[in-house]
Amino acid sequence: MTTDHPFQIPLSVGLRDDARFENFYSQGNELLCASLKAAARSEGEQFLYIWGGLGVGRTHLLQAVCHEADPVGRTAAYLPLDELKHMGGGILEGMEYLDLVCLDCIDSVVADKKWEEALFHFFNRIREQGNTLIIAASAAPRYLGINLPDLASRLSWGMIFQVQPLDDDTKLKAIQMRASARGLEFSDEVARYLLHHASRNMNDLTFLLDTLDQASLSAKRKVTIPFIKEVTGL
Repeated sequence: MTTDHPFQIPLSVGLRDDARFENFYSQGNELLCASLKAAARSEGEQFLYIWGGLGVGRTHLLQAVCHEADPVGRTAAYLPLDELKHMGGGILEGMEYLDLVCLDCIDSVVADKKWEEALFHFFNRIREQGNTLIIAASAAPRYLGINLPDLASRLSWGMIFQVQPLDDDTKLKAIQMRASARGLEFSDEVARYLLHHASRNMNDLTFLLDTLDQASLSAKRKVTIPFIKEVTGL
């Protein structure tokens, strides 16, 4: 949305370059991913709320939405509130003039009265501007323990999705897909070894893949189970 309002993004939080939809194994979350892609292009819902347990990919999806918005010329911001809560709700001032705002980890600030009020007023402002808001948390709105009734009501207005966790078979395929995106070829045996010996949290596994990728390039060696043991001690 264009506006004559003089606006400058007050802060910038970097996106992981690989946090894109093509690197997210979407089995079980097909409708969610389709809805997020549409929202990124301003073709879908104005407000979406996604929730799920640790490591299911909430952050990956929010950052993927911001990446998706860029080629179509939409301004976007990703704000991890667990990292920014010390700055206070004032960081939301003016954000409503962006085409798309993604607020991650909203559950980390909802117990704070000032933050709840800031979120409530921000929701109203961005809705008035006709821009897109996507929120992520660890639980559905009614289970967040929100004290401000009007905020609790607002968070239930749009589409609400639970991010479905991957079972072991699909997690193995996701590991291989993310490895392939880095130019690494993981056999079923190697991927299964990681799944059984490393953290089962997909965020942790992603960082582990980064480590193995860098070590493989440096040593000019293929990633095998002995190589994994040597690099990581697993």
